[in-house]
This record gives sequence, structure tokens and C-alpha cells, in this order.
Amino acid sequence: MSARRPAPAGERHSTILDLARASFPRLDAHWPRYARFTSTVTLPPRTVILKQGEIPRKIFFVEKGCLRASMAAHGKDVTFQFFFEGDAVASIDGFRTSQPSPISITTVERCELIAMKKEGFDAILRDHPEMKDLLLELAFRRFSDYSRLFLSYLRDSPRQRYMALMRDDPRIIARVPQRYVASYLGITPVSLSRIRHRL
Repeated sequence: MSARRPAPAGERHSTILDLARASFPRLDAHWPRYARFTSTVTLPPRTVILKQGEIPRKIFFVEKGCLRASMAAHGKDVTFQFFFEGDAVASIDGFRTSQPSPISITTVERCELIAMKKEGFDAILRDHPEMKDLLLELAFRRFSDYSRLFLSYLRDSPRQRYMALMRDDPRIIARVPQRYVASYLGITPVSLSRIRHRL
């Protein structure tokens, strides 16, 4: 669930979890009940926090760093989403239904994350149903990201996709290795290098 907003590298940011506690005073008042389900983890780059086919047991909130979502398709590792400071990170379908995840999630940079176990997340939704509106908004936001990317594949040239990425989310250009950017754009690293040199 990616909220497209600037986030300088190396700076800690408020997360969706902080937003939820600030938006719902009753949740904040009862937070000690749920805090035992959370932990703070620091992970190096290229750490896989969820493997494709694994049943998700946790949702993560990014305080610092960048992660990517990918899937194995036709022998390739295809990147289709990035997460930055402030975002919530999970394989949502698998997390909510306890089904195998269709995606993998991997750190791109050194990351500082808040991890929440599924039992804690389910308890919050059970005790505070008003939280579902926030989750619905996040789901719509993710769907919008996917739709924009899919339509870009159909409509735009590789150069146009790269230019749009520079305009809409320069964090990806600045902080993500070129091979992952190329995968996200649906092109090879060589093609991406040519596009960059022609600008």
C-alpha cells in the first residue's frame, strides 16, 4: 500500500500505524493491548521478508528505507511496486485470507520496520471496526497504483514510462538500483541505460 509522497532517504517518517492512532483516539487509548503484537526490526538490503508462496503472518510499517514487491514469472523476477517511508507493506490478499502469497517482498535499502503479527492486526479490526474505512482507502490507493502501471504498459513507450516515473515518483530513480527500475518499467537494464543517456 504505497502512498506517493516525498520521503528523503535516511529520515524516519510517521507510518500508517501512527496515522491510525492519531485518527482514532479510542485505538490509541487501548494501544497497550496491541503493542505486544508489534516489534521493531532493522534489516540489511536484499533481505526477503516474504517469499512468494509463503503464508503471510505479519504486516510491516516502514519507518526508514525502501522495499520492493515482485513475483516470479516466466523465469524472471518482475518488480511491480516499491514501498518507502510511511507505507504499510504486506501481501494484502494472502495476509487477510491466510492464503499463500502471490508475491515476494524484499528490502532494497537498509530498513527500519515495525512488524505487527496478524493476530494483533485482526484484533484491532475486531475491536475497532472504524479502521476498515482507512484500510479501504489504502486498498483503493494500491489499486490505483496498479491500474496506472498497467495502463502505462499498454499506452506509453518505454521512454514515456521513464519520464512519467521521473515526474511522479523521483524517489524510485534516486534510490532504487537500475535493474529493479528497469523491471518495474517492463524493459531491460540495457534499454533503460540507453533511455537515460539520450535525455
